[in-house]
Amino acid sequence: MKNIFITIISFMALQTSAQEVLTPETLWKLGRVTALGISIDGKSIVYKVATPSVTDNKSTTKFYTIPVNGGTPTEVQETKELLSDKNVSPDGLYILSNQEVKTDNVLGKDIHSDLSKADAQVYNGLDYRHWDTWNNGTHNHVFYALNKGTKARPIDIMPNEPYDSPQKPFGGDEDYIWSPDSKSIIYVCKKKSGTDYAISTNTDLYEYNLETKTTKNLTESNLGYDMNPVFSPTGNLTWLQMKRDGYEADKNDLIVRFKGIDMNLTANWDGSVDSFLWSTDGKKVYFTAAVDGAKHLFEVNFPGLTKIAVTVKQITSGDFDVNDLVGFSGDNIIVTRTDMNHAGEIYSYNFKKKTWTQLTKTNEETYAKLALPKYERRYVTTTDGKKMLVWVILPPNFDKTKKYPTLLYCQGGPQSPLTQSYSFRWNFSLMASQGYVIVAPNRRGMYGHGQAWNEQISKDWGGQVMDDYLSAIDDVAKESYVDKTRLGAVGASYGGYSVFYLAGIHNNRFKTFISHCGVFNLESMYGTTEEVFFNNWDHGGPYWEKDNADAQKAYTKFNPIKMVDKWNTPILIIQGGKDYRVPIGQGQEAFQVAQLRGIKSRFMLFPEENHWVLKPQNALVWQREFYKWLKETL
Repeated sequence: MKNIFITIISFMALQTSAQEVLTPETLWKLGRVTALGISIDGKSIVYKVATPSVTDNKSTTKFYTIPVNGGTPTEVQETKELLSDKNVSPDGLYILSNQEVKTDNVLGKDIHSDLSKADAQVYNGLDYRHWDTWNNGTHNHVFYALNKGTKARPIDIMPNEPYDSPQKPFGGDEDYIWSPDSKSIIYVCKKKSGTDYAISTNTDLYEYNLETKTTKNLTESNLGYDMNPVFSPTGNLTWLQMKRDGYEADKNDLIVRFKGIDMNLTANWDGSVDSFLWSTDGKKVYFTAAVDGAKHLFEVNFPGLTKIAVTVKQITSGDFDVNDLVGFSGDNIIVTRTDMNHAGEIYSYNFKKKTWTQLTKTNEETYAKLALPKYERRYVTTTDGKKMLVWVILPPNFDKTKKYPTLLYCQGGPQSPLTQSYSFRWNFSLMASQGYVIVAPNRRGMYGHGQAWNEQISKDWGGQVMDDYLSAIDDVAKESYVDKTRLGAVGASYGGYSVFYLAGIHNNRFKTFISHCGVFNLESMYGTTEEVFFNNWDHGGPYWEKDNADAQKAYTKFNPIKMVDKWNTPILIIQGGKDYRVPIGQGQEAFQVAQLRGIKSRFMLFPEENHWVLKPQNALVWQREFYKWLKETL
């Protein structure tokens, strides 16, 4: 009997060790699920799955329905008849759309009509390029037209205006909505152009009246972002608002306009709203927000003008992220969910039973073949005595008696949450599956730990946050399973800046570095990046203001280029050619320094990619070169 038991245990161990681990090639075969909504009849969830093809260097998309209570997915060819069209007016008479409209002559051939082959561009202000495209004089405008049976020309509600709605670069049809009475259109716009546009975050909600063809600013008194307009089931305009102009990571609050009064439902709650959805009876708003290293579902009651207190309550908990809020079905809310080991799928959460049901299982067969990493919460005491969450991701089939090379992951943003998300580039599951322990600290500047924690990083890029990074890696490096002679630091954007900065202060802790689209020289960054408001806020102003203490500290003490005399560690530098947020010169300057100082270094350029790497074949090159560098240097 004992021999049989030993045989069974040995067989189970063999099965576990025989499991595959996640590879870049497998990662880029996973289906990517997007929930489109609940069908008009309320019986099904409509969603799509985009599957990358490395061979074709693009993704193919298929559409499906699945019963709201779970079941077998059914592929469908059309979704228009299944979902209500939010762009159709409530009375059914009109439909909204958007298109690009030429408003400015900036191309040389437009200014000088006799020079049709000229490729010059002439600008009188900033905002001459944004994200990954140059301004060619066109702007997004909202149009409305009669809905059916007519060839009437769509009407531009922003005629001749050099402004964008939807907002560039990421805005969509969520930037414009119908009023409940179908008499007006509410849209989001930052009505600034040129240099004024580049230094401001002041978007507003505008109301266009169909009858009078006049426009009114609904949020003129607020100087920061006003975004995501939605009407409640009882007809109250609701939106997300940040207060301060120029601060893109300000507290995001939930505002309801009720009987002419703007009610801030989250004013006294120490967090920042991500997305929201009204309950069907209009008495509550459900929203998602980062909290302690995960993103969860919250609810807040809407009291109207009664004396009932406004109360925010966290609904879900656990080591996963609640992402998109899709809709309601009986006692259930339909959402999407991720965790560090699993790409997004659609789930149902039952409010009464407090239970979860996974509805879609797009990648289940793939994950069933994989030995997946384990992730652990760890709380580290920082140099200023605060408690900091650090995610530690352990390789598959982890053996604590072994020693593993270990990577400090530096998050971008700088003010973005590090939660249970699933990236197709900076993928913790993939990193750990290549045999690395990953240390991912929720350092200063991250949502989910209170507004003070989030805001501390502003004007202090190279200060407390760097101590937070080093506190995290030093604490985890005490573990017997960490090979202290094989530590690396990796990151992108602000994370790339962090790598450049750590390269000058790490005191030989790290054996290798990888920086993707990182900020290297704060002065040249200020002179070439497109959203100037970001640098003004985070660094305190321009570098030429010699009497500005915050700015001078940023451009001297916190500038990585000022510490390259201390660089002595191999570094891989990655850059997107169409990244206008952190332009190409940042990577070039850093690589030139490393090469001229005789430091082992490599420069990987993606000429047609922006701040991200989106094409499947480029993504695989990125992954392969990333891990090749680590094998060479760590």
